[in-house]
Amino acid sequence: MIEIDPKANPPVARVMDFGQFRYEQKKKESKQKKKKEPELKTLRLSLKISQHDLEYKKEQIEKFLTEKDKVKVEIMLRGREMTLEDQAKKILENLAQDLSEKALKAELPQKSGKKIFILLEPK
Repeated sequence: MIEIDPKANPPVARVMDFGQFRYEQKKKESKQKKKKEPELKTLRLSLKISQHDLEYKKEQIEKFLTEKDKVKVEIMLRGREMTLEDQAKKILENLAQDLSEKALKAELPQKSGKKIFILLEPK
């Protein structure tokens, strides 16, 4: 006899095989564990990135977006590159525009210390 709902008035109980009950409980728990929570993936680029490397990074971002993960793309500025902030923002804007079919821009490119980043969310 297995108690189903102890808080009900009167309490609900059922006669069943306890082994089968445990098996069903484990099955429910494993099904809940399989559901994937969206993560935040981070990709770093440099200001001097070549076109081929940028295409490869786009493919990676598309893969992350199809898995329903958010993607943070950041460009590190080093030394004299700090004066070329507008070029970094332009690269990020072009990247977001190319991925507009699969991604939504969560925010405009922002600067945080030596990094400029943009956050992309799946559609």
